[in-house]
Amino acid sequence: MPRIVSASVCAVFFALGLAACAEPAHHRHEPQDPPDYKGVPTDMTPPSMITDPSKPQ
Repeated sequence: MPRIVSASVCAVFFALGLAACAEPAHHRHEPQDPPDYKGVPTDMTPPSMITDPSKPQ
């Protein structure tokens, strides 16, 4: 009998430990940018390397 009780107690603590580590589904949400975020500049070409389209080469 004490063996069954101790096994049950261990199983309960194990289950509670797993439940505490799990992330609740209702806390998952998409990351939001702050309102003042302007984005990351993607064009890293220096202006001196950009040719003027109106002038032929």
